[in-house]
Amino acid sequence: MHPHHWSFLYNPEIMRRRGSGRHANRRLVGRQRTPKHHDNADKTKEGARRESPIQFSLSMLSTLVVALFILTFNVQAFEIPTGSMEPTLLVGDHVLVDRADVEQRQRLVPFLPHHRIRHGDILVFLSPAQPELHLVKRVIGVPGDHIRLENGTLVRNGRTIPEPYVIRNGTYSPYRDNFPTLLPSEEDGLTPKWQAEFRSHINGDEIIVPPGNYFAMGDNRDNSYDSRYWGFVPEANIIGRPLVIYWSFSETSEEYRQTGPIDRIAHIGKTVLHFFDETRWNRTLRYPR
Repeated sequence: MHPHHWSFLYNPEIMRRRGSGRHANRRLVGRQRTPKHHDNADKTKEGARRESPIQFSLSMLSTLVVALFILTFNVQAFEIPTGSMEPTLLVGDHVLVDRADVEQRQRLVPFLPHHRIRHGDILVFLSPAQPELHLVKRVIGVPGDHIRLENGTLVRNGRTIPEPYVIRNGTYSPYRDNFPTLLPSEEDGLTPKWQAEFRSHINGDEIIVPPGNYFAMGDNRDNSYDSRYWGFVPEANIIGRPLVIYWSFSETSEEYRQTGPIDRIAHIGKTVLHFFDETRWNRTLRYPR
């Protein structure tokens, strides 16, 4: 007989409902049966306990495949080498970038989350001036926007735009702070390509962002080499948006520029020796906005 048929002998609830006498017990022996839904539940539990090593291995393998897919096609790690986005992003911040949710990537991977690029987004992209160089800036203008700066203050589509994330150093540069009203000089350092074409995008005292392009600047507005100097960011150059600062280590821009073998070994040694006291723990897992 199945073990479940004897469970009533130790069940006080059954004894209270049916009585505790000898004849009552005999009636229960003949009629007691585990409800059908209990049988099914027990079979399910037994089936779960019988998961074979092969089933377990396949389950783990599928999990790893999904994780590798996400990391390979959707997330990429970058480190911040300059202070052009301070105070939002500091030199030494290490960020994870979502590569698949911006608009043009969505056409290639349609089942992943979708995000239409908008004002204020922080983007990682390939530099229009140096295609092998990754840059990170904030979107100031989207296609069709009319943009100008008045003494460093952003005016977009005729409205003054507050930018609480921007910092200034108190200096003044005519072209930088009154773009594009005041024409650049050689000292402003425009790329030859942008020097030749930027006037074609000016209407009155404003610059118009063309279709398929974006205008981007750094939050450290007076210390940022950005769209004012090399032009628009083509949609095809965009890598993605920073999701989170997963680690931040106290560094300087000069240390990042030292790329010789001895310099890199020294950098690794510093990281190992000062991991705990130079890590900015208060920035760990912070969302850059």
